[in-house]
Amino acid sequence: MAGGHEAIGNPAAPLDAAGESVWSGGASPYAVPSKKFGMWLFIVSDSITFSSLIIAYSYVRLASPHWPRPFEFWPSIVNATVMTLVLLTSSLTMVLAVHAAKHGDRNRVVRWMLLTGLGGVIFDVLHIHEWIGLIEHGVRLFKNPWGAPLFGAAFFTLTGLHMTHVTIGVVYLTVVAIGFKRGKYTSDDVEVSGLYWHFVDLVWMFLFPLIYLLSAKTA
Repeated sequence: MAGGHEAIGNPAAPLDAAGESVWSGGASPYAVPSKKFGMWLFIVSDSITFSSLIIAYSYVRLASPHWPRPFEFWPSIVNATVMTLVLLTSSLTMVLAVHAAKHGDRNRVVRWMLLTGLGGVIFDVLHIHEWIGLIEHGVRLFKNPWGAPLFGAAFFTLTGLHMTHVTIGVVYLTVVAIGFKRGKYTSDDVEVSGLYWHFVDLVWMFLFPLIYLLSAKTA
């Protein structure tokens, strides 16, 4: 018994003689489920990645005297605005999915999550259309017909990484929706997937004005 009490009071000795945990605090560390905590760690690390790329993009843009401004109001700015509205709408449907999950309404969860995923698919299709248009105008990674050669590398890297996150999110949400319908996943899993999706949407709120609006053609 003395050894057991010593193990409880001593963080350096968390195991008893049988190798089982003797900690009985009755609550998870930080009061956060492990899946949610893991997602927050991922979001923080991914935020650092996007922040670094955005800072690098800003530096290259300011250091280049002839940075291209190729995006006309129609169709580029209108297309990017529609993409933004689609992502904002998908964030709303994701909130509704989490709300339905908390109330155990499996059918509504599946419906709202699949609608959220559909928003991601529409976003990808519109973005690929934008890529194709720029490629047809001669934009490549290290050359373009308008000015600073790094425009293509910066544009394709930032938007391509974000589009990859959206695509992964669509697959992720679909898997969680189907799993929740079958009882494999809980409302916590739906909430964790929502954290990922909201993060992806938030990143776009920085990329849209930085890449499109500030590079809109003025004349």
